[in-house]
Amino acid sequence: MRRLIAMMMVMIFVISTHISVTQAKPKFRRLPVKEYVDKMKAGWIGQMAGVGWGGPTEFRYTGRIIPADKMPKWHPNMINQFGQDDIYVEMTFLRSLELYGMDVPIRQAGIDFANSRYSLWHANNAGRSLLRSGIAPPDSGHPQFNKHADDIDYQIEADYAGLIAPGLPNVAIRLGETFGRLMNYGDGLYGGQFVGGMYSEAFFDDDIVKIIRAGLKCIPRDSQYAECIRDLLKWYKQNPDDWQKTWDLVEEKYHKDPKYTHSICGRPGGKNAGSIDAKLNGAYIVMGLLYGKGDFDKTIVISTRCGQDSDCNPSNSGGVLFTTVGFEKIPDKFKSALNPEGKFSHTPYNFPTLIKVCEKLVRQSVIRSGGRIEKDDKGREVFVIPVQKAKPTKLEKSWKPGPIANSRFTKEEMAKITATAGKDLSKAISKFTPGWKVAKCGGDMSPGLRAEWGGKKNVLMSHPLSRTIGCVLSKKVKIPAGKKTTLRLIVGHHPDGDWKLLVKADGKMLLKKSVGRDTAENGWMQVDVALSAYAGKEIKLELVNQPSGWKFEAAYWAKIELISE
Repeated sequence: MRRLIAMMMVMIFVISTHISVTQAKPKFRRLPVKEYVDKMKAGWIGQMAGVGWGGPTEFRYTGRIIPADKMPKWHPNMINQFGQDDIYVEMTFLRSLELYGMDVPIRQAGIDFANSRYSLWHANNAGRSLLRSGIAPPDSGHPQFNKHADDIDYQIEADYAGLIAPGLPNVAIRLGETFGRLMNYGDGLYGGQFVGGMYSEAFFDDDIVKIIRAGLKCIPRDSQYAECIRDLLKWYKQNPDDWQKTWDLVEEKYHKDPKYTHSICGRPGGKNAGSIDAKLNGAYIVMGLLYGKGDFDKTIVISTRCGQDSDCNPSNSGGVLFTTVGFEKIPDKFKSALNPEGKFSHTPYNFPTLIKVCEKLVRQSVIRSGGRIEKDDKGREVFVIPVQKAKPTKLEKSWKPGPIANSRFTKEEMAKITATAGKDLSKAISKFTPGWKVAKCGGDMSPGLRAEWGGKKNVLMSHPLSRTIGCVLSKKVKIPAGKKTTLRLIVGHHPDGDWKLLVKADGKMLLKKSVGRDTAENGWMQVDVALSAYAGKEIKLELVNQPSGWKFEAAYWAKIELISE
């Protein structure tokens, strides 16, 4: 009998424990559709407010705090940010989702991004150029090809992922796997998944620390990005009222310490040293959220005054905070001057259509995640959203990357990409040497025509498209019969770099030579290539600025001349 009673008591304890756990952790959370729309609208307004307010300071203060008296004053018209890369890139992702659904293939997302026409920089620009050249995702974001893979880019544009995934962190994570890998890798990808995870939770909680921890659960625990966020939470607890003290700690570890500044684009820095690293700028997002303590102005101002990419960071922090509050409760100064007809650059969306598209997509997100849409006793729609445990992607490091996927677009896919790869140097080369064309020129080091460089006048500068794809100068030429014809080049290199010169005729390699300190006296080198073997024929000449070690890989062209005698 005693044994039977004991067993019954154990069973009662197990059942009661199960009931209490079930009650403590409900399987679903409810969010009225009207409330969702109100908060989602606020998230977009917060982004626009942050980027508009911080815009005038972008990269003007690097490695130092922006003085309080240098902080711009808010004006309601600042809200109309339709030409900001912090905002318009997201529209391309939303358009892909609108057209192809929440399961849009990553290759289709890559084609759509490749065809975008707005201005881009760093990882976005490099990724798009790689896509246009035929390198398909995820390789377009892999460090072997994209030296900006750890940069801030997906972080600044990941807000959309959380705004269409309320309470659904795994949706935000998965969207990062589709769109974040177009241009980023490792911590560069995790920054966006972290931001998306914060937005996802912001629909249900206004406790900033809890929101940050929810975002933290969306990225690998052993990543340096996660370490950075944990440090921020620890330092905030130690210095809850002194954000500048925490800024100093961030600066020492995440801007100056080589163990944390080894990203393939950045390098250890300090005062006046710019950094586009996702971790460092992500820290400034979190600092605004923590030390802003729920105040709209303080949150944006602190994220801005931290410096570096000081319009992107307050855009993220402002968006997350505004989401917790909702559009109706936002002060009028942030929405009174909003132009509802303003079009986001090179996209089909204005603000009202953006809101409609997000509402359409979130319905798909909820249902595909095992949720449903019900009506309450007054006939109002309510999202019933399953509680998810975040499942981060695997750990990867940009400074020790894993293997590439060898992913290339097919001919059929390339036919869908109508934009050209690389920077347009057509005007520059037509002035330098008429008749030649330039393809696959990367945007690094500001390629173009120099009035003077290295002691020579009228110099054309080119740069490889990526670590593996060289910039190509080409021309079809008729080689005279009965004459000795030579291609004469005078080429130079950056004092701190080198590159490989390839000369091809109808695809056949005629010359492969390093251009650097060891081969080019005083920075310049004359190269003569015999073409008499092609006498009487028309051939396609190609001069390739091929990368070597990816350090100041620019080629300087002082002369491209055909000599027949």
